[in-house]
Amino acid sequence: MSEPVSARREMCPRCLRAQSACICRWIAPVASEVEVLILQHPLEVANAKGSARLLHFCLPHSRLVVGETFAEAELRALLHAPWEPTAASDPRKEVRPLLLYPELPGTLAQSAGAMHAGDVATEEPSASQARPRLVVLDATWRKSCKMLHQNSLLHALPRLALADLPPTRYLVRKAHLPHQLSTLEATCQALMRLEKDPQKFQPLLQAFDGFIGQQLSFRPA
Repeated sequence: MSEPVSARREMCPRCLRAQSACICRWIAPVASEVEVLILQHPLEVANAKGSARLLHFCLPHSRLVVGETFAEAELRALLHAPWEPTAASDPRKEVRPLLLYPELPGTLAQSAGAMHAGDVATEEPSASQARPRLVVLDATWRKSCKMLHQNSLLHALPRLALADLPPTRYLVRKAHLPHQLSTLEATCQALMRLEKDPQKFQPLLQAFDGFIGQQLSFRPA
């Protein structure tokens, strides 16, 4: 009789991967000032090459929520409500969500209006007093557009577009567009520019390199 699958593949309770593919060793916590909300499409949950869970583990001020279409009240709370008790004493009581999404001509995302990371700090004082919350869609391009279509609150958010991006480190997936980055890389680039501190997020990118190396080691020679 063959050995049960559960006995052969012991799972890590934290990262929900097989112990042989556990990514917990790559977790490098970075306390970003900007909160990060990761909305993960259900099809990405079981994707071994996905970087969203590692990103979430590395950012203490982040939340990862799985779904494609969200109830309006639930999504509104995720976008605008304080996450931590200490937020109540923060003078910047208002939360300002920004959707990390590129400027793609001819897409629905254009209608939300885009800005660049460097522009956020130069806005009117009332806007700069709000606590920024970066909203990231972890999905394929097609699925992310569908998420925008099906969630009007996301479509209405001001968008944050990134320019002059470095080459991707995401060697386990083929990019379909120039300068297309993984969820983790794109979020790091946004945080570097919003907080104006590129060095702060280098440990997270180094952790990503380790994760990618681990994925490459699983490929046949």
